Amino acid sequence: MSEEMKSLSDANQLIYAFNQAKKERIWKESVQNYEVNLLRNTYLLRTSLREGTYKQKPFYEFTLKERGKTRSIKSMHIMDRVVQRSLCDYILMPQLKKYLIYDNGASLKNKGIDFTRKRLETHLHCFYRKNGSNEGYVLLMDYSKFFDNIRHDKFIALLEKKINSPEFMSFMKQLLKSFSVDVSYLSNEEYKTCLNQLYDSLEHSKIDPSLLVGEKMMDKSVGIGSQISQVCGIFYPTRVDNYCKIVKGMKYYGRYMDDVYVIHKDKEILKQLLKEVNELSKELGLFINPKKTQIVKLKHGFTFLKIKYNLTESGKVLKRLVPKAITKERRRLKKYKKLMEEGKMSYKEIELAYKSWRGNALRYQAYTSVKHLDALFDQLYIKEWKGKNKDELIV
Repeated sequence: MSEEMKSLSDANQLIYAFNQAKKERIWKESVQNYEVNLLRNTYLLRTSLREGTYKQKPFYEFTLKERGKTRSIKSMHIMDRVVQRSLCDYILMPQLKKYLIYDNGASLKNKGIDFTRKRLETHLHCFYRKNGSNEGYVLLMDYSKFFDNIRHDKFIALLEKKINSPEFMSFMKQLLKSFSVDVSYLSNEEYKTCLNQLYDSLEHSKIDPSLLVGEKMMDKSVGIGSQISQVCGIFYPTRVDNYCKIVKGMKYYGRYMDDVYVIHKDKEILKQLLKEVNELSKELGLFINPKKTQIVKLKHGFTFLKIKYNLTESGKVLKRLVPKAITKERRRLKKYKKLMEEGKMSYKEIELAYKSWRGNALRYQAYTSVKHLDALFDQLYIKEWKGKNKDELIV
């Protein structure tokens, strides 16, 4: 047995992986049942991994609307989450993180969306100090259906260059196979080229189930909802990251999953870079979204990860929430009121949720908007309930 498979199936690591995987899911009955028999379940899981009999259970598939986007989610059984937590935390990430650029900020320890936003602000300051003005451009790139179009064969080929273990690679192929898409409805000619076409899981979910008979499977897509899909998203476009950072020398480059920014003083250089990145992406099977990809003057301002940035003539970086974020919070407060009246939320829960959003909003010069939302909060939850005991608001 290879060292990677021994590490993956180590009993202590599997128990630790469960303790990590159960966070924010301890309320689920399946998680509680697994924990009641933790030692027995760990033994059975360890045995199946070492004997090669482990089979991942089918996904629970559903759609979720998040931050204005409808996403197709593939949720996993707790046992499979334990396997993937052990796989990602002890094998994949330790092996792959040394090949990642520093400005790759998604789903990594001590990084995240705040890290990426701070790095963008730092790059804007560095650009101003080097050039002495805000006369420059930013290339904003976005991949269409990023997770849907990650090809299994190309991801495995990238892994094989970093991890030399045929047994482990065989196990990885088995896991990725569970994400394969049933495309039995395609003609033979369409099936031959399907890997090179843009795949949309939401559109696929609308297809008549009677047409999905398992005769033709497309080895593509890593559904959102599993940890391995996050690792794929982090690592898969590393070739593009390295090309921009190292080959082309783009110092002011950053990526958060499928969102990319590049800052440069020359617009023509960014145009040429976009062409080259587009070719590299096609080789990986990824598609750059032309509607969301643009080159913008820094002094005109631009939006990245829901924050509006402006680099002023004096070198100051202004950061503001996009208007949609304010509108969304206003609607959420009104929705919470209905939930409170129905007894599904307490005043304390609503207050904590609003305070959390409010504290984050104040970091982005949203003082006026916060003032207006404070007034709305008072109108919905304070003035209307004036004279009542505050405990009465807690359902």
